[in-house]
Amino acid sequence: MRRLLLFLIAASALQFSTAQKQNFSYLDVFGLQYVSDPQISPNGEWVVYRRMGFDVMKDRSAGNLWIINTDGSQHQKLTLREANESSPVWSPSGDRIAFSSSTDEGSEIYMYWVASGKVAKLTQLPFSPSSLTWSPDGQQLAFSMNVPKDPPVIAKMPKKPKGAKWAESPRITDRVYHEADGRGYIKPGFNHIFTLPADGGAPRRITSGDWHHRGALSWAKDGSKIYFSANRVEDWEYRFRNSEIYSVNVENGKINTLTDRNGPDYGPKVSPDGKYIAYLGFEDKVQAFQIRKIHIMNVDGTGKRVISSALDRTISDIHWNAKGDGLYFAYDDKGNGKIGQVSLSGAVLKLIDNVGGTSLGRPYASGSFSVSKNGIIAYTQSRPSYPAELAIRKPKSKNSIKITNLNGALLDYRELGKIEEVWYKSSIDNRDIQGWVVYPPNYDASKKYPFMVENHGGPILNYGDRFSIEMQLYASAGYIVFYPNPRGSTSYGEEFANLLYNNYPGEDYNDVMDGVDHCIAKGIAHEDQLFVTGGSAGGIMSAWMIGKNNRFEAAVVAKPVMNWISKTLVADNYFYYFDHRYPGQPWENFEGYWKFSPISLVGNIETPTMVMVGMNDLRTPPSEAKQLYHALKLRKIETVLVEIPGASHGIASKPSNLITKIAHTVAWFEKYRTDKENE
Repeated sequence: MRRLLLFLIAASALQFSTAQKQNFSYLDVFGLQYVSDPQISPNGEWVVYRRMGFDVMKDRSAGNLWIINTDGSQHQKLTLREANESSPVWSPSGDRIAFSSSTDEGSEIYMYWVASGKVAKLTQLPFSPSSLTWSPDGQQLAFSMNVPKDPPVIAKMPKKPKGAKWAESPRITDRVYHEADGRGYIKPGFNHIFTLPADGGAPRRITSGDWHHRGALSWAKDGSKIYFSANRVEDWEYRFRNSEIYSVNVENGKINTLTDRNGPDYGPKVSPDGKYIAYLGFEDKVQAFQIRKIHIMNVDGTGKRVISSALDRTISDIHWNAKGDGLYFAYDDKGNGKIGQVSLSGAVLKLIDNVGGTSLGRPYASGSFSVSKNGIIAYTQSRPSYPAELAIRKPKSKNSIKITNLNGALLDYRELGKIEEVWYKSSIDNRDIQGWVVYPPNYDASKKYPFMVENHGGPILNYGDRFSIEMQLYASAGYIVFYPNPRGSTSYGEEFANLLYNNYPGEDYNDVMDGVDHCIAKGIAHEDQLFVTGGSAGGIMSAWMIGKNNRFEAAVVAKPVMNWISKTLVADNYFYYFDHRYPGQPWENFEGYWKFSPISLVGNIETPTMVMVGMNDLRTPPSEAKQLYHALKLRKIETVLVEIPGASHGIASKPSNLITKIAHTVAWFEKYRTDKENE
C-alpha cells in the first residue's frame, strides 16, 4: 500500500511538473546563461571560464570569471568584482591567473593569486589589451595593443575665435580598410606587441613599423623570442588575405620572417620541447573557400610540412599535447563541432562531439576548449536543448562529463521544440544535403502547421544541431522550422563549399527548394503554408527564392545584398569580393555581378515581403534593403520596411534587437497563416 501511495504521489508530481512547463518565450532570452572560453589549469584540477548572460536593464551581454573544480565541485565566482571580465590565462605553474577586465577608463590587465584569492590591477593602458600570454618562466606577460597614428593632413584650418562653435573637423583617411561593421570608423593606428612584468610595472613595446601585430602569441621555450603572425609586406593593404609567421627578439626587437607564401599563415604555437612551431594556414588558390590546415616547421622556419592532409575539414584552435608528438584541434563535421587529435606523422583521431553553444541567436558553429598537461580537455558543450555548458573529458575516458547546469532553473521548466536531422538528395547532381527540422512544442502529427525555411548566412558557414534562440522562438510561435546546409556550407569539405565559386546564388537555391519538397513528401510541410526568411546571405537566398518562385505565402528578407554592383564598393569589406566571389571588379564584369544580384529578379516577386535591416549596418548597407523595398512599393506588392535604430549587421547583438527581429518576423507571417483553426 505504501509503495502504491508513493507511486501515485510521484506520478502526480510528474504530471504537475509537466503541466507547469511553458513554451520558451521572448523574455526568457534574458534568463539564459552560457559558458565561454574555458581555461583548464596546468595540473587539470581547475577550470576558469567566462560566465555569460544578458543584462535586461542595460540590454547587453556581460560576463564574469568563475572557477570550478574539474569534478564539478567548488563552483564559485573568481573575484568580488562586478565589472566585465574576460580572457583568463593560467600561469605556467598554475599559481596565478591573468585576465582582462573593464574599468571606468577602459580595459586593463589584472592578476589573481590562486592561493590567497587576492586580485590586483597591473596596468593603466591607453587602449584595450588582447592576446594575453605568459612567458614560460612565469615572469612576464605579452599582449597586443593599439598604438595610435596621426591621420593624413590635407588642409590647415585658421584658428577659430575663442568660444566659437564651429563644425567638427572632417574625418580624413587614406587607408583601404578604414571602417568595420559594428565598430564604425577605425581610427588610424597599428597593433603592436608589448611585454609586461608579471608582478606589475611599465609595459614595453617590442615591435615596430606601420603594420598590425595581433592574434595568437607564443613564447620561445627560453623566453628570448615571441612568435606571432602579421602581414609585414609593402602592399599589405591590398594583400589582405595574406599573413606570415614572424619572431621578435624580446630584448632588441629584431624581427625575423619564418614563412613566405601567398595566403594566411597564423596562430603559431611553440612545441613543449621548443623545437617546432605549429601553425594554421593555406596557400591562396583564389577561390571561395579553402581548408585551413595544420603546418609544422622548425623554430628557425625550416622543414615546413602539412600534417592534417588526411582531414578534409577546416581546422582551428590548435594545442600541443604535453609530449610534443601531436596536437589537439577543433573542426566542424556535418554541422557538428568536434575536437580531434593529430600526430606529427599525420594520423587523425576524432575525440569529442557537440562542441559549441556560444552563438545563441542562430545555430552557428562556435565554442572553444583547452587542454591540461595531463591531457584533460575542458570545452563548451551544446545540444539543441541547451546553450554552452562546461564539459570535461579525461584522457582514458570515452565519455565526457557535463559539470555545469547554468540553465537548469529556466530550461527544466520550458517545453522546447524537438529537433530532427534530415538528409535528402539534390535534384541538380544527386548530392546528399543535410538539414534540420524543429517541431513546435507538444507537436501533434495529426495537425497541420505552417512551415518556415530559415536560411543561414555566410554563405560559407554552417548551421548545426546546436541550441538556437531564434529557432526555438519560431517553434514556440507554432511553426515547423527547416534550416538546411545547402552547397556552399562548410563542414562538408573544400569541394562542397567551393560549388558557389563564381556561382552565387546558384544551385544552392535548388538544394533549399529540394529540402522543402522533401519535407512536403514527409507530410510535415504543405504547399499552401510555406514561409521563408534569413539574414545576410540568408537574406540574399530568401530574396532569390521569392524571385525564382511564388510558392511562399510570405517572406522576411533581413539585411540582404540586393545589388552586388552597388554593395561591393560601399560595404566595409568592399575590397574582399573581386576574383574570390566574382571575376574582376564590378566595372570589369558588370554583367556577371548583375546576373547574381537578387534585384534582377524583383520583377517576378509576388510574395508579400517584409524587409529588415540595421540602420548602422556597414556590411550590407541599408541602401541594399531599400532597393528591394522601393522596388516592391513601385510594383504595388505588399511590403513593409523595418529599420532597427543603432543596429549594425549583427542585428541581434543586443538582446532586445534579437527579440525585435523574431517578433516582427512572426507578426508578418501571422498575417498570412490559414491554419489558426488548428490552434
